[in-house]
Amino acid sequence: MNLNWKRIIGIVAGIAIVALIVFKLKSNKAATEKKVYTYDKEQAINVQVDTLQLENVNAEFSYSGTFEPNKETKISAELQGKINTVLVDAGSVVSKGQTLIKLDNSLLKLQLQTIEVQIEGLQADVNRYTILAKADAIQGVQLEKAELGLKSAKVQKATLLEQINKTTIKAPFNGVVTAKLSEEGAFAAPGVPLLQISDITTLKFTVNVSEKDLSQFKLNQSYTLSADAYSEILLTGKTTMIGSKANMGSSFPVQFMVNNTSDLKIKSGMFGKVLLKSETSGKGIIIPSSAIQGTENQLQAYIVQNGKALLQNITISNKIQNKAVVSNGLNEGDVIVTNGFINLFDGANVTVK
Repeated sequence: MNLNWKRIIGIVAGIAIVALIVFKLKSNKAATEKKVYTYDKEQAINVQVDTLQLENVNAEFSYSGTFEPNKETKISAELQGKINTVLVDAGSVVSKGQTLIKLDNSLLKLQLQTIEVQIEGLQADVNRYTILAKADAIQGVQLEKAELGLKSAKVQKATLLEQINKTTIKAPFNGVVTAKLSEEGAFAAPGVPLLQISDITTLKFTVNVSEKDLSQFKLNQSYTLSADAYSEILLTGKTTMIGSKANMGSSFPVQFMVNNTSDLKIKSGMFGKVLLKSETSGKGIIIPSSAIQGTENQLQAYIVQNGKALLQNITISNKIQNKAVVSNGLNEGDVIVTNGFINLFDGANVTVK
């Protein structure tokens, strides 16, 4: 009898333990399900929409770019030496051939005086040997040596004069000093920049365009440009370069040459735009490129009908920067989704913000 009771108690205890484990697992499952977000497909999704209207397709559009100086260089000395004088400062307008920096040339001038004394002595020897050679008082070789010595001394003098000339650093072209990289008393050496000069009377303007828009530009053709800081001033730029290789962003550089204003308002590094007109004309449906879904082979857009987002196949005839001209698939008055595509699917319930 005692043995049967022990068995019964053991069975009951086992059942109780199993029941406790099952209860704990169900409790853990319920707690986990409360923490995990479960998406409800019937729940309406907030989206932003736009009602389509016919727009002028021949409107102006633009590409952004940057102005750069036509010529820019960092000037360094051809000889080493101490800087005695810096005659310009950052912002100074300089002309071609204008003296910018003077280096110490006192030692070179002393060497020039020495060689000039040697030339005087050699010239006297040549004059004397010439007279003696005519009288057959000396051998002709002595006169030849004196003449060669004189020629050599004159070459040394020309070399020193050139070195002295190079101690005066001059502007290579008209421009503006955009950086002063050294001061009086510093040591100049070949390859060490002292000044930076930029020519902004003529500017380079570069834009990067996609391969689809590359056909908009032709070499040596004139286009209208403007600087963002002076949008009221219109400039004319001529295309000088159309990139043959895409950059890291898979776009192609297009470069223009443009004359600056008379007071040089357009500065290097300013942002600007090249203004173009679409080749097509008339009215059409224009949508933001961000509203286009699907693949390149099958473009689609979401339209809203009766509170649901429905995928509609569309055909694009042209792209103008961040907009696209729709030739088929959408009509005036259609409501398209422009933002809020997270969790959006064909047939989803939507609410308009």
